Amino acid sequence: MSFRNLSVSDADAQARAGAITLVDVRPPEERAIASVDVAHEGLEDGGLERLLALPKDAPIAFLCHHGGRSAQAAMYFAQQGFADLYNVVGGIDAWSIDVDAAIPRY
Repeated sequence: MSFRNLSVSDADAQARAGAITLVDVRPPEERAIASVDVAHEGLEDGGLERLLALPKDAPIAFLCHHGGRSAQAAMYFAQQGFADLYNVVGGIDAWSIDVDAAIPRY
């Protein structure tokens, strides 16, 4: 596997510490329903191009609703030569349960 799994608690801590780039791969309409309260990127509006321009050893973690689309995004970035990639296990749903109960579940 070309990426590692990351718990929502670790993803939150690392994003807050600035140690990882967190990317929410869900479309804007899903992020409008529920979104994390830490700095994160999206893929639209030039986001994909900005991310692909990062150093190939930059740590990047991908987040979606439950973990499927984020795993696909991590695989795509691995194919582009990135080496330090993570899939946030359980996605925004697990984030709501384990990190921030104020995030709506859908």
